[in-house]
Parts: sequence; C-alpha cells; structure tokens
Amino acid sequence: MSISRRAFLTAAAASSALALLPARPTDAAVGSRTASALPFSLPGSRAAETARGGRLTNLAHLRFLLAEVPVAASATHTTYAIESAPTVRAPWTYADTDGAGGYRPVGGGTRDAATGHWTQGAYNADDIARAAVVFLRDWKATGDVQSRDDARDVLRSLAFLQTVSGPDAGRVVLWQQEDGVLNPSAIPIELPDPSDSAESYWLARTVWAFGEGYAAFATEDAEFEAFLLERLHLCLDALGQESLGRAGQWVQSDGRRLPAWLIAGGADATAEAMLGLAAAAEVGDRRSRDALATYGEGVAAMATDPRAGWPFGAVLPWTGSLGFWHAWGAAAPEALGRAGALLRRRDWSRAAVADAGTFTPQVLASGGPHNAWAPLPAEAQIAYGAHGRVAGALAAAAVGGEGLRLIAGLAAGWFFGANTAGLPVYDPATGVTFDGVETDGRINRNSGAESTIHGLLTMLLLDANRDVAALATSITGLSSFSGLRVLEAENARLSAGCVVERPTEGAWTGEGNLSGGAFVRVPAGETVEFDVTEAGGVLHALIWRQAAEVGDAVWEVFRGRKRVWKTRVPAGGTGDRGLTEADGMLVPQRLGGDLPGEAVVVRCTSRGDVRLDALVIQPAVASAVYATSTGSAVLYADGTGRDQRVAALAPGSGRAYEADGSQRGQAVGGGKVRVRGGGFTVTR
Repeated sequence: MSISRRAFLTAAAASSALALLPARPTDAAVGSRTASALPFSLPGSRAAETARGGRLTNLAHLRFLLAEVPVAASATHTTYAIESAPTVRAPWTYADTDGAGGYRPVGGGTRDAATGHWTQGAYNADDIARAAVVFLRDWKATGDVQSRDDARDVLRSLAFLQTVSGPDAGRVVLWQQEDGVLNPSAIPIELPDPSDSAESYWLARTVWAFGEGYAAFATEDAEFEAFLLERLHLCLDALGQESLGRAGQWVQSDGRRLPAWLIAGGADATAEAMLGLAAAAEVGDRRSRDALATYGEGVAAMATDPRAGWPFGAVLPWTGSLGFWHAWGAAAPEALGRAGALLRRRDWSRAAVADAGTFTPQVLASGGPHNAWAPLPAEAQIAYGAHGRVAGALAAAAVGGEGLRLIAGLAAGWFFGANTAGLPVYDPATGVTFDGVETDGRINRNSGAESTIHGLLTMLLLDANRDVAALATSITGLSSFSGLRVLEAENARLSAGCVVERPTEGAWTGEGNLSGGAFVRVPAGETVEFDVTEAGGVLHALIWRQAAEVGDAVWEVFRGRKRVWKTRVPAGGTGDRGLTEADGMLVPQRLGGDLPGEAVVVRCTSRGDVRLDALVIQPAVASAVYATSTGSAVLYADGTGRDQRVAALAPGSGRAYEADGSQRGQAVGGGKVRVRGGGFTVTR
C-alpha cells in the first residue's frame, strides 16, 4: 500500500527521530546496454551470478500475492468482459512472515471475523496499478505470455475500482475487500474521503497503469487496447475538473511561486502519472501527449538549483513545504527525463540530470535513500525510495553521460547489501523484497506488495541494463559513508541569554522536523558557538525562519583569534505562508564561505530573534565506500563547485565525471583522487 502524504506527515509528527519503520509500511524503460559499456566489469555473489547467467527479475512472490476477486457490475463500477469473466486478480496489500520461511497475506487495518472485511481492505488501487506495470514491463521485455495474461487480469481489477458514472466519474476507489466489495471510506480516514471524491495518488497511479497498458496492448488486442484508452481518457476527464483545469495557475508557498496544477499538490503523484502519459503518447495518443506537456511544466517548476545548496538539485515533491523531500514516490527525475526526451524539452532533461547527478550522490554519501529529508536525512529506507534513485539515474543517463549509469548501479546496490543492515534485501531466487531497513540496521522481513513491486521494477531495469546490473550485484555492503554532519545548536556553547526550547507538540513544524526535537532561541546580541574539527566543508545554517522580518543571524568563522570570514542570513522574512500548514520555514541556508583546512570556531550572533536549530556541514567531498566481491568501490561527490584533489579512500582506478555524467578522464594518481567541481568520481 502506498503512503498518502498526510499519513506520512502524521507519522513524522509522532516521531522526532523519524526512524520508525512500521511492521507493514503504509506507504515508481530504459534501453539496454552491455556490460562492456561501463568502465569496469564486476563479478559478484549469488545475485551477481544470477545477473551474469540469468534474469534478476523473479515474479514468483508477486504472483503468490495475487488473489482471485469476484466482481459484479453496477451502475458505477464495472470492468472489461465482466459478464464472461466475473473474477479479476489483485495483489494482497501486505505479506507477513509466517515463522516457517513463508509468508501470510494480510489486508490493511483490522479484520472483522464475522464479515471478513478489513477496516481498510484486502487490496488497494495503488498496488494493483503498480503490479500491472510490473507484469506489463516483464511481458514486453521477455514476451512471456503468463505475464501478459497477469497484466490483463490486474488491469481489469484496477478498472473495476474506477468510478464510471456520476459526479465522481473517472476517479478511483482505493480499497476493496476479499469478496469484491468496495470500501470508499476506510478506517482510519484517508483523504480524500470517500476515496473517489477527488483526485488522489491512486488516480495518478491508475493513469500510469492504463497508459502503459494501452501502449503495451496496442499491437496485441485492439478491443482491450480501446477499453484501456477509454478508461485513460476517463481519468483525464476527472483530472480536467481539478489539476489539469488549473494549468498555468500558481500558488504561494512561503514566498515562492509554485504550480497549482500538480495532482494532489505533488510532483511525486504527478510524475507517476506522467510515466503512463509518456507511454501512451509514444504510441500516438494526442490527448495523453497534451496532458504530459502540461504536467511536465508543473513538475519541472519544482526543480531546484544544485548550486544554491539544499536540496542540492532535487526536484521537490510537495507544494506544501520548501524544506521537505521524500524518497518514496520520487519519480520526478525519471518522468522528466523520459518526457524531456519525448517532447524535446532540454530544460526538463537538465532538471532530471541535476537530480540524478548532484542530489543522488549526496543521498548515497549520506547512507542511502533515507525515506525523508525534512530537511535532514532520516528515517528508514524502503524499496520504493531505492527504486526511484535507480530509475531516475537511468532516465537521466539517456540524456546525460555514462557516469549516471554508475550512479544507478551504486544506488541499486542497496538491494544487495549497500544498506544500514549490510545484507541483501532482494532475493532473486524467490522474488522477495523485504519491507525495509531501519536506521539501526534492523530489517523488516515482511514482504508486502509495494516492496515487492518496486524491487521488481528495479530488477527489470537491471535486466535491461546489464552493465548497471554487474556493478549493483557485485556490491556486498556499505563500508562507510561521509555525508551531511549536524551540530545541534542546543549542544553548542550558548551565551547567557539563549534559551533551549522543545515544542510540546513535537519536532514537526508543519513543514519539516526540528533536528533533535529542539531549537535555541537567540535574542539580539546573544551568541551560539560551535567547535568544528573537520577540515574543509560547506556550512549551512538551519534556522527556523519566521514569517515576519525579525532580523538576521551573523555568522563568523575564527581560526584562533583571527576571523576567516563573515556573512549573514535572514532569521525571518518568509512572508505569507500561502498554502503551507504553518508560518515560517525550516530550510538550510548555505553560508558564504567554506571551512578552512583546520579546526575552527563558528559563531552565530543574533541581530534580532533567531530560532537556531543546527549548523549543518556538507563535506567538501562527500563519499561512500562500498564493499564488493573483489574489493572496494568508492563514490566521491564534490560539494564546493570547485575541482578537488583528495586522498584516496581505497586503492583502485576510476574516472572523474561532470554532474551530467560526462566523463573527464582518469581520476587517480599519486594516492590522490580528482573530483570535478560539482561532479563526482567513482573508483574501483
């Protein structure tokens, strides 16, 4: 089951640590290339042997999750060939370990023993849609007739959840019971409620599935193709009443103008819809092409400048916060890369490349695809987030350079051991993907539909890109990483007038999480001093800025008694919050100078009313060291914008790359590694 943003933010508010992985997480085609295309070919473990000798994709567990569901036509819900085939198939939402090496399918919520109904349901539209995409892509990749038939049955199941008449026509009911009964209003309440009363994540994912289904069946079954196109257009009719109907309109989010025509206010949901629209457009559907162009403009408007600091070129997922990025649903670089190539929009392609070539290396150097940067990386890691980094890098590589394929391979290593547990979370022998890995290394060994689906979507990409698979499957662990470091303000040296405040409502501000669940209120003239011992790096001030003008924070760096540099940043002035949930914002602000090469004191002096959360240090060159079957692979990612030469973290050779993945020659010599300004280097 895919998470709704409201459910995700509720969980975030409940845990300032943001490290809790639910027992059942509640909550997206690139051409092939041979292994010789990458600078080095890597042997590996069992997964690597599978990658060399056979396919990584194994649909056995996903097929195990499929259940037969009886359906009956009504005035508002029906599906293709329902009279002759009144049974469809849908994946169970969750699968818990049974204690004997197997799995037990489970629905969402609690089950009523008398009716057999779950408070949510047994099956849901989000997972049904994405399961259809898996089967469709497997069928097109292999020609497997079983996958084609599975895709047809699951698409029929999804179509039944779509409302076909009345004021909610085109929208989709989220939950369905084992006996086929729809549950439009789940417990706990999920918005929109009823679930087909407005556009939603599940409507966006329905567009994804119908679009890819229409494209896949275009030369296979004219009647079913026509049905899918009709249902896809019905989705667009519904979207035309909401987000598509607002095309060209803008909203304010803490002083920044953002697009008003994103599905459910998110680039995340919209990007997944774009994947289906792109597929349909590629086979000639003009209406899908027009919608793709409209939504692409909106998603591209959520891109950020990689030179400006946080979030380092990422495409932001949500108009409700400028300080929040999440790994799940982060399909924007994949969608912009694919749509940019199709519609010849170089600006969209550049946004995809920035996300993949600048932000993803920072994600990897911070320990992998933590589920939330809010604004600092935290929370568990799940397959949904890992898949997005791989898919985005491969889509960007299609318009960028070969270095982005290396980034994709390193990101895909998460499934084979490059995670906080140091263990594989995907098994090519069974097709099981575990439900996630905690920040402390604990593995949730359940394997529900969402984890299974995004694991398989990743394996399909690896099977189509054997060079990337060779790198990914050679990885056996994440030996070390050096990403963002946080110095909490409450642990620094505070002058007498400073006050540590811990909001009683918790760390969640309405737009982000206070690091450590606290901040320091620094009145005018008071100071906070940090001892910084590492050499080099880029400083970012994490201030909970206020809406009103409340003065500045003056920042100075001292080497002994000598001031190295000085700058100032605003403590307020965010203006009208607009559609956000709270006044002010919590976004790291890049300070003007870099750290020198020795220990320093960093002082913050208030010239107003400063709410200081933390000092964030971005390494001049962030890094991640991967254990592989034949040694170490190392990623070096520049944070300064200047060419760097740093000590090698492991022996080997490799190449330097610009942020767009273009190669800039050999990078290793004399025990030093060369890293291009704004770019990255990978050594082996």
